Amino acid sequence: MVGSQKNKAFRAIELTDNARTILEKRYLKREGYKVIERPEDMFLRVAQTIAVVDQDLYGCDANATEELTRQFYDLFVDKKFMPNSPTLMGAGRELGQLSACFVLPVDDSMEGIFDTLKAAALIHQSGGGTGFSFSRLRPKDDIVKSTGGLASGPLSFIKVYNSATEAVKQGGTRRGANMGVLRVDHPDIQEFLELKKTEGEIANFNLSVAITDSFMEAVAAGESYELINPRSGKVAKTLDAREVFRKIAGMAWSNGEPGLIFIDKMNADNPTPAIGMIESTNPCGEQPLLPYESCNLGSINLGVFVSGQKDGQAQAAVDYKSLAETIHLAVHFLDNVIDASKFPLPEIERVTKSNRKIGLGVMGFADLLVRLGIPYDSDQAEQTAIEVMRFIHSEGVKESQRLAELRGAFPNFAGSIFDLPGQKPMRNATITTVAPTGTISSIAGCSSGIEPYFALAYERHVLSGETLIEIVPLLGESLLKEGLDQEKILKQVALTGSLRSNDDVPDALADLFKTSLEIPPERHLAIQAAFQQYTDNAVSKTINLPNETTVDQVEDILMQSYQSGCKGITVYRDGSRAEQVLSAGIGQSGNQEAGTDTGKPGDNVTHPRSRPDVLIGTTQKFKIGCGNLYVTVNSDDMGITEVFTNTGRAGGCASQSEATSRLISIALRSGVATDAIIEQIRGIRCPACIRRDGVNVTSCPDAIARALQSVVQAPAAVRVAQNEQAASVNATAATQHFGQCPECGEPMIMESGCHICKSCGYSKCG
Repeated sequence: MVGSQKNKAFRAIELTDNARTILEKRYLKREGYKVIERPEDMFLRVAQTIAVVDQDLYGCDANATEELTRQFYDLFVDKKFMPNSPTLMGAGRELGQLSACFVLPVDDSMEGIFDTLKAAALIHQSGGGTGFSFSRLRPKDDIVKSTGGLASGPLSFIKVYNSATEAVKQGGTRRGANMGVLRVDHPDIQEFLELKKTEGEIANFNLSVAITDSFMEAVAAGESYELINPRSGKVAKTLDAREVFRKIAGMAWSNGEPGLIFIDKMNADNPTPAIGMIESTNPCGEQPLLPYESCNLGSINLGVFVSGQKDGQAQAAVDYKSLAETIHLAVHFLDNVIDASKFPLPEIERVTKSNRKIGLGVMGFADLLVRLGIPYDSDQAEQTAIEVMRFIHSEGVKESQRLAELRGAFPNFAGSIFDLPGQKPMRNATITTVAPTGTISSIAGCSSGIEPYFALAYERHVLSGETLIEIVPLLGESLLKEGLDQEKILKQVALTGSLRSNDDVPDALADLFKTSLEIPPERHLAIQAAFQQYTDNAVSKTINLPNETTVDQVEDILMQSYQSGCKGITVYRDGSRAEQVLSAGIGQSGNQEAGTDTGKPGDNVTHPRSRPDVLIGTTQKFKIGCGNLYVTVNSDDMGITEVFTNTGRAGGCASQSEATSRLISIALRSGVATDAIIEQIRGIRCPACIRRDGVNVTSCPDAIARALQSVVQAPAAVRVAQNEQAASVNATAATQHFGQCPECGEPMIMESGCHICKSCGYSKCG
């Protein structure tokens, strides 16, 4: 254990209960189910592992290394900087894989496709995420000379990769994430755009279209553009650019995907064009990488760099002196991570160390603005973003140049965009990336990335059974400072999610604490574009859209993102996926035959038809996280009419499954199409299912969807003949369980006189 006597001089860290819970569940060392290190030990483990690179590889003495260890450790304790999760998890441990982002090539051959799939599995197992471009693959129905057959096309292999990811647990804790990219000029682009039309499909991939400058020019001019067969290089056909662009916008409007990456902009900033071209990014889209390249990320917490009077007073200002010190240490840290990391493949190590890309980004931007008294949706916020990121990039470059003087430039410096007369050598091909910071910002207790606050208050259920209202810390401070009734206001905030509906709150304070959906999309985009100006790689941000946003407005936002210099964009319309559920089968004339109309003028309510006394059906058994789930699907002469479920005693969510089944049964007897129901519930994910080996569904609703699908697809004669009973399933669970784990939903067992969860290590005994 790291926490020895000599380490007691290192300061303790103040963490929220939520941060400690996160660290204990995912980051701290364990022996079996016992956590064997404190948060301080973890941070010291990381600091020591990264600092000792100076001594082992670059000739620093022990005293200098000890001082560097302390400096790195202090960054964590003061919550000024956090590295990406793989570094926190893996530094100083056997796995030792410290990078978050990888991109792999997908060559147009069976060997290349499956060699890459094997490499991806190894990366996922080590805790990394992978990006792929499928644009090299010949289109569907193209000629395969070696066999004389027809190609299945890139979409079929995306599905293969998705299924393989489902089978591999990432770092022993979670499945890997993927980015799937297809160029807008690939012949299969239209089918690619619809790949996620059915919710829950390709659940292990984010999808993005690689948009070219020529395509955007054709959209602006209202012209057609050419689709190119990547095998032959010949034109396959032409499409109307505006129609394709509208289809992209329409799919993004309906469920948030695909995103866009502006591939020509990314390649214009590619620091090593002589080595290769950018084809894809990491899973979240902010890190363009060459094939076989990886990148490690870290984020500076801007909210702590405010000097003078804080919380909106005129004297408050960014503490650039302290920020500069942190930037230099962070760049040093990230460069050392490259040397300290163990890579999953030799080729990844070679390419990564040849370019030595790092991605220094930010979090806590919303906190910074509040402390400076600047509303997020203001010109001043945009200017602050530009100034802060310009400073981070400038100081980061200085540190990379200093390291290059001591250690040498990155090996591919010759022929790079930096290889110019009078240009100082660079240690790293890229310096800055604005990445998502969901977990590390929770550890640091700050706002996420460059996003505004998503919510100001939320409920948290604690083990005593109480429900506590947790708030954005700066909101609590501001309410107290204003002398306002904190308890009264926070109760209303918990209900409404906003300060604006409260007459007791001054407008200026409400403006400071606007939440994501209160901010116009154009302002979201302006902040992203502001940070992009001084970011080498790309900026990860979601452009939140209100529910009433139209497809035309989505088109406008996508075009504005291109024109403003962003390298990519992701939009999400509030409630879009939930709205699909609500609209399925409602108000459609085709339903009137199945249900019973009330007959009242203007009353458009449909009632379910009555259940017959005798039904026939099938029962299917599924392995779920809590044990076994039995799904019975019954039919009459009009089709499927009823679904019900049964679980063993280990099932902690039987009531939820029963409620789901009852609602589905009512919908079926009201004439809602079975396919529509399957589309809405298939692929829903439950932590209890996705954390357990051998589970073949992602949740109880997903199991119901699969049971319905099998009945729909079965031949009619088989459907009539099958009439299995499900009455005996109550006695199937022989193992005693003691309720459901409050942390992960898995069944608990009695061991050593205590209720414990074997899945996540939770214990009622503390």
